[in-house]
Amino acid sequence: MRESKTAFIAIVGRPNVGKSSILNKLLGQKIAIVSDKPQTTRTRIMGVLTIEETQLVFTDTPGFHRPKTKLGEKMVKAVSDSISGVDLCLFVIESEGELRETELELIEKFKQQKMPVVLAINKIDTLEDKTVLMKRIMDMTQLYDFEAIVPVSAVKNDGLDALTDELIKLAQPSEHFFPEDTLTDQPERVIVSEIVREKMLRLLDKEIPHGVAVAVEKMRERSDKDLIDIETTIYCERESHKGIIIGKKGATLKRISTYARQDMEKFFGCQINLQCWVKVKDDWRNREGLIHNFGLD
Repeated sequence: MRESKTAFIAIVGRPNVGKSSILNKLLGQKIAIVSDKPQTTRTRIMGVLTIEETQLVFTDTPGFHRPKTKLGEKMVKAVSDSISGVDLCLFVIESEGELRETELELIEKFKQQKMPVVLAINKIDTLEDKTVLMKRIMDMTQLYDFEAIVPVSAVKNDGLDALTDELIKLAQPSEHFFPEDTLTDQPERVIVSEIVREKMLRLLDKEIPHGVAVAVEKMRERSDKDLIDIETTIYCERESHKGIIIGKKGATLKRISTYARQDMEKFFGCQINLQCWVKVKDDWRNREGLIHNFGLD
């Protein structure tokens, strides 16, 4: 019997580079919400992948950015805390374009902590000229001594097996910390609230979703059938936002609820009876008590 190995891995990078998409594809199951809007992920989400004797424990972090609210400050702190407490980092960047200042700051953090880092260059499917990718690889080797550089496309599921292989190589002898069938450490209520928030990110104007939080008020399995009753409250910052979320004759809220219910049924493997309500909490992203109540600290 081969010796068991483990690696705790923080997935880091600026907002909207595809960190959550890569995590979902590596796990083969959706546990982190995905949208085309930046700062989708607000908290650290742990995903566990066990392949034979090796267990990879991923932490998907919020995008590293310049915070403008107390919530933003907590998101950035979550990234720094994650880097400090792992065996290695999976640094995700895009395949072209200038590196942002925040990305260069992350590289400096790697240097300070002498952190083993695997670089994933994402969105290679968008490149028409592949010489751009080669230049990107050469430029990145000048900035840091990465353990490996792997071009990937989370959208096309390209390069992810090679990425997994590189991460497995860096795992160290250790007992596994989670049962083999563990997928995530997130409570079911957190998964539910994140699914609802993802649908708002996809269906609403870009500013409104960042001003919403979702609280799960009720989650109860019925004893007489394979069905879960779930009630959620969507909190927004303004009355005008409440009207937009609800939509004309409740049409937008109904779409949010329908799409969220469909995803929940896939995740839980049973029928879901989902009810969503909308309430206003002024400027909640700058109120410590409310940030805590929503589990975002």
